[in-house]
Amino acid sequence: MMNSRALRVATGLWAGLVFLTVSVAAERTGFSKDEFLGRRTALMSQLKDGLVIFFGDVSAPPGAHFRQDNDFFYFSGNEDQNAVLVMVPRRAEAYLFLPQQTAREEMVDGPNLLRDPQAKAKTGFTEIFPLSYLDEYLARTMDRGEPVFHVRLSPRDTMDGARYETSLFYARQARTHYNDQVPLDNHRLVKLRERYPQCRLQDVTPLVDALRAIKSPEEIEVLRRNGRISAQAVKDAMAATRPGVFEYEIEAAAMHVVLRNGARGAAYAPIVGSGPNSCIWHYDRNDRRVAAGDLVLMDFGADLDHLAMDITRTWPAAGRFTPEEREIYEVVLTVEKACIEAYRPGATPKDVQDHVARVLKDKGLDPRGLRGGFGHGVGLSTHDVPLGGVLKEGMVFAIEPALYYPEKAVGIRIEDTVLITRDGCEVLTRDVPKEIADVEALVAVGRGK
Repeated sequence: MMNSRALRVATGLWAGLVFLTVSVAAERTGFSKDEFLGRRTALMSQLKDGLVIFFGDVSAPPGAHFRQDNDFFYFSGNEDQNAVLVMVPRRAEAYLFLPQQTAREEMVDGPNLLRDPQAKAKTGFTEIFPLSYLDEYLARTMDRGEPVFHVRLSPRDTMDGARYETSLFYARQARTHYNDQVPLDNHRLVKLRERYPQCRLQDVTPLVDALRAIKSPEEIEVLRRNGRISAQAVKDAMAATRPGVFEYEIEAAAMHVVLRNGARGAAYAPIVGSGPNSCIWHYDRNDRRVAAGDLVLMDFGADLDHLAMDITRTWPAAGRFTPEEREIYEVVLTVEKACIEAYRPGATPKDVQDHVARVLKDKGLDPRGLRGGFGHGVGLSTHDVPLGGVLKEGMVFAIEPALYYPEKAVGIRIEDTVLITRDGCEVLTRDVPKEIADVEALVAVGRGK
């Protein structure tokens, strides 16, 4: 047990770290009405007929804040529960349908936009109707010659899962028939087909993904701010590391920063893996006590204004890499930096891989299976919509080369989120050190050395 003097010293050190953490700007900015109007207009301009229908989420996960369905939020900006968005491309109109709340529902959850007399002016919707009118509206509109429903036939993505991962998790869930139930999104499609058999359902997802892949100026500014906040969070986590702390204490240091600066929380379950846990890709129990000879691998990012960030850093708990760890780290860092050098509009995965191979050869390094590539998109989801085969200005994604040696309890991953610019890329998470000397210096500062 820590004696009283040691406790005062440790508490003072922690307080000092918190005090020195610079607040980036503790106010959520959100998006303008014109941002959502522009997104709806861009989608409707590509469609000649029919109706576009997006369903919002119906409730918050237990013990968590409500976070709206990504595609629904992207076009509506609305975070009311159990909402439906309908767009009429031929007339460039958009209608929001919300449940009529009882007095008790308003008292428990707060009123939705139906109670706001300025809602239309604030949001730019053509009209906001009670949800009970939805089916009558669809029936009336179809009578005017709108026999196509443009809906999301592809799987949804979530804050921490790509569309393909949603299908994968449903498949795993259904390994036993006791869990084999139709997902809510699929149930909605079944109901539309049953109620409106004369209508053809057309998948709107490819058009949605093409829009979401290119970030707007407003999105880019939020992502830049999130990059600064998330970077400071990881830096504070590094400075809070010392042998004897628990992984969840390191997580807490990072969470303090993002919440204090206006983020809703983490964009995914934070990964703080020490020792053998550094080799588990998505380890998130974070309950092990860190030992002196451990490496700590942290994968972390904030959820700010519905946009994610993704950073991974690896550092020695005792403050110094061993010679073997340094050698492995240098290979991973060289690959990551070579990928970043190759990211620019027009680049393909092969372009990046070829550049990485040349850099490794010039440095006389063994690639050990690390070839580089595009990584994964970042945006409304940590694993955002597919990027396609060619980089374009405005794309945002994370690159995360890694090497794992479970037999040595050594896992090293380095990850940054980058924005493709006109002539290269901007590293949004550049404020977190990744050069060996800088990493060791930051950990040493946290230990008071």
